[in-house]
Amino acid sequence: MKENQFKLGVPSDDGQVSFAFRQGGARKGAGRKAIGVTRKLSLTLPAKVWDELEAACAVLQCSRSEAIREIMEAYFHHQREA
Repeated sequence: MKENQFKLGVPSDDGQVSFAFRQGGARKGAGRKAIGVTRKLSLTLPAKVWDELEAACAVLQCSRSEAIREIMEAYFHHQREA
């Protein structure tokens, strides 16, 4: 790749750094739409629970974040219904 064939943009409103080749570039509104507010979370679980989560993710072909989000949404939905 030749020098100056890509550019690094200033972080936008959502805090993401833009990276693009010289022609074109990042476009506002392009890409996957957000499904909610992103917050970082550190979670401590027993090894057995992590193993079960990883196994479920492999079967369901989803990320840990997706699986945990589904578990939490189901829990809160169940609590509202009770």
